[in-house]
Amino acid sequence: MIALIQRVISASVRVEKDNVASIDKGLLVFIGISSEDCDEDINYIVDKVSNLRVFSNAGGQFDYSLFEISGSILLVSQFTLMGSTKKGRRPSFQGAMDPINASSLYSRLVNKFAETGLDVHSGKFQAHMEVSLVNDGPVTIIIDSKK
Repeated sequence: MIALIQRVISASVRVEKDNVASIDKGLLVFIGISSEDCDEDINYIVDKVSNLRVFSNAGGQFDYSLFEISGSILLVSQFTLMGSTKKGRRPSFQGAMDPINASSLYSRLVNKFAETGLDVHSGKFQAHMEVSLVNDGPVTIIIDSKK
């Protein structure tokens, strides 16, 4: 499982002109689910992302997590994170989990994040989404549960 994390001042997701989720200060997290992912990967990603210290203290050092700043999290499924460009010019998505199983795993991930007590929001799985964000920093981190 891959989580591409962006520290944001604000972020939102629209589906067919409807705003389905939005947050103020916090983390926008794009989630890619591989065919090999399981609940162990969910636990790893939730722990890492929830406790990731990427918010600055008064001295400008990364010192605080979402918990310390009372930040929000916006989760967006993005199977293209599993794209491989090793061969040819068109990405291959063979490593991505099939949509039915990925939907179930993604739902469990959202629920596991909610269990942390954080303010959790989510885009719509397998929908064409318009994601807007104001990146703070910019700060962008990649977490791979397999590495």
